[in-house]
Amino acid sequence: MKTKYLFFIAVLLMACNTDYTPKPKAFIKLDFPEKVYEKLNVDCPFIFEFPVYSNLLKKENSCSMDLTFPMQNGVLYISYFPLDDNLMSHTQQSRKLAYKHNVIAEGIREQLYINDSLNVYGVLFDYEGMTATAAQFYLTDSVNHFFRGALYFNKEVSDSILPINLFLKYDIKHLIETFYWKDK
Repeated sequence: MKTKYLFFIAVLLMACNTDYTPKPKAFIKLDFPEKVYEKLNVDCPFIFEFPVYSNLLKKENSCSMDLTFPMQNGVLYISYFPLDDNLMSHTQQSRKLAYKHNVIAEGIREQLYINDSLNVYGVLFDYEGMTATAAQFYLTDSVNHFFRGALYFNKEVSDSILPINLFLKYDIKHLIETFYWKDK
């Protein structure tokens, strides 16, 4: 009987000799659509190119709209305001909304956009860290028009959606670079 127990203990001790290697943390594989754009075709005083893999939802009786990215689970909220000698008010409000996330963000970079030939001027607010918004921007001609956008995801921004965040930021930059006023 004693030998049975010794044999059993010996087998248990020998079974525990295998090396264990933990699996490294990994992100899910993401397949992004090809970057293809189309021109905006709505009755508003501006034109820009937006991705074909997004859906444009224009709000009734205004030039405000939502550009949804169903596969990326995000929305670019777009607002348009005609200026009535209130440019400073709109830029301050946009800056205030952008820096509302300063408490959580690790950093906010401001990128200035100036296109004198098209009369388009603006600022892109690019966030680093875990914030509710991934990017915000505004564009204006400084006299008649003010255009604002804010990209939000339908879930918490984390390292796991960083590739999606970078993918959509490229689309926002493309929107800004192809933007122009119709009355120019």
